[in-house]
Amino acid sequence: MLDYAWLMLLFPALGTLIISLFGTRLGKRAVSILAPAMVFLSFVVAVAAFVSLLGLPVDERSREVTLWRWMVVGNFSVDAALLLDQLSITMALAVTCVGFLIHVYSAGYMHDDERVPRYFAFLNLFILAMLTLVLANNYLLLFVGWEGVGLVSYLLIGFWFEKPAAADAGKKAFIVNRVGDFGLLLAIMFIWTGIGSLRFADVFALAPQVWPAGSAVVGAVTLLMLLASTGKSAQIPLYVWLPDAMEGPTPVSALIHAATMVTAGVYMIARSAVLFDLAPASGNWVAWVGVLTAFFAGTIALTQTDLKRILAYSTVSQLGFMFIAVGVGAYAAGIFHLVTHAFFKALLFLSAGSVMHALNGELDIRKMGNLRVKLPTTYWTFLVGAAALAGIPLFSGFFSKDAILFAAFEKQLPVWIIGVITAFITALYSFRMVFVTFWGQERDRRLFNHAHESPRVVTIPLIILAVGAVLTGYIGLPAISAIDGWLAPAFHPAGAAAETHSVALELILLVVSGLIALAGVFAAYQAYMVDPDLPKRVRASLGRVGRLVENKYYIDEIYDMFVVNPLRDLGGWLGGVFDRRGIDGAVNGLAGVTGWLGAQARRLQTGMVGLYALAMLFGAVALLAWLATR
Repeated sequence: MLDYAWLMLLFPALGTLIISLFGTRLGKRAVSILAPAMVFLSFVVAVAAFVSLLGLPVDERSREVTLWRWMVVGNFSVDAALLLDQLSITMALAVTCVGFLIHVYSAGYMHDDERVPRYFAFLNLFILAMLTLVLANNYLLLFVGWEGVGLVSYLLIGFWFEKPAAADAGKKAFIVNRVGDFGLLLAIMFIWTGIGSLRFADVFALAPQVWPAGSAVVGAVTLLMLLASTGKSAQIPLYVWLPDAMEGPTPVSALIHAATMVTAGVYMIARSAVLFDLAPASGNWVAWVGVLTAFFAGTIALTQTDLKRILAYSTVSQLGFMFIAVGVGAYAAGIFHLVTHAFFKALLFLSAGSVMHALNGELDIRKMGNLRVKLPTTYWTFLVGAAALAGIPLFSGFFSKDAILFAAFEKQLPVWIIGVITAFITALYSFRMVFVTFWGQERDRRLFNHAHESPRVVTIPLIILAVGAVLTGYIGLPAISAIDGWLAPAFHPAGAAAETHSVALELILLVVSGLIALAGVFAAYQAYMVDPDLPKRVRASLGRVGRLVENKYYIDEIYDMFVVNPLRDLGGWLGGVFDRRGIDGAVNGLAGVTGWLGAQARRLQTGMVGLYALAMLFGAVALLAWLATR
């Protein structure tokens, strides 16, 4: 089956092509069936490939499938080829499984939209681009998928382009990611120059021979990869696009935030584990960027009142936890959290979409309350997602987050301390959403009376995702983790000694993580149910610090002041002054001089033959005189 893995790409490609060409003729219903079906077929192929890979001996669980010879220029040669190993298949399973459920949910959510064919064409193209990224066997093909998800995210975030906020958010995502993409391009150039190949197998085999551990070149390559990853995976300083991405349709938010675009940076760092192992300083940078982003975004999530925006900052924070893992070398733990996060974050976003559908598009949690009475299925699924996000014991996020914190405790104790504080904050804002939205008294009677449960095409995907948000954590149980053993060969050379851990210490920290999560839930209950005025008093006591957090640390304003506005002014000057007066002025001036010379020459054209003969005589005499003086 591994030789037919290219079918994973073919199905969403066919879906995109058919819907783009014939979607209007096929109609909404046919398109709403075709697009999810294409992704489901890709998921079936991914499952078959996983089973085939599982049946092979551990040291043979890596297969390359060459599709065609792509580029040959001199000694530069790159194939369009797929790498099928434990990491790529795990990512493909997550992308296609969660992507399929989001497609099904979209069939109900987007039912009344006029541009359903266009929407599903973009959605299938997004899956195609992400699968290209995770299945590529070389950095150049990875870059094609990398740019593909960037392009389609721009199209999907700005899908409702008639709304200025959506159009601006799409442009913001596209432009911010171009900054990071420049870093990846430079990294690829460094790799080709130093190694002479972009194929993963060649790069990882030759890099330890060409670049000594800690060398400046491998440090530069990995730091450039980190820059690229901060763009795609929304970390400091390039995280600013992701909170605004919620302006797109809710299923798009779920797709981008859960299993596709934002995980690309984490995946690339994990895929490049050999390079980051050679650059421990870069790994430290990754870990610190992750933990600071996690804490920073978590505090902002505490103060937001828009349900989707809270989840958006939560995504930024949870991606920070993944960065902590890959930064300290716990690559399997990072991918483990990526997988569990794909389920519970998709669940939370789609549940938020169900709430939004029930309340005529309202997302302000201050206008909600007691919705569990009107939306029982949405409430229970949202509660499962919030429990997983908060790290409540026995839910998936509990196990994956603990694996990250345990690795941080062993490698970077200061990172662990900040991570534990952030875990408490995560539980606090997770259940703030639950209590304010679904508990207490209704705050807007009109909205409450209108509220109704979503149709089955919406709730069934929620139930399936809720099951995943519970069960996926058990593949990473401490001491008997299946995912560690499964993924380890993808990160380390064959025969490398496995790290040993203290099981007792891991269990102790597991208990600590559980208690911290429960403490966060208790604090949320006290603040939003027992004493609803407590948050206001805390806010008043914080003074300027409280205003700073409520205004998202004024990061967007700072970027506008020092980056956006200066660049806009520079562009205006270049267009209005330098281009018009400089470039256009030089061209127009040259044309003017040429015209003046032509006008002067035209005066010599009298039509008198004798005058022409006299001019020729003077010319001949002048030439003879010049020759005589030499």
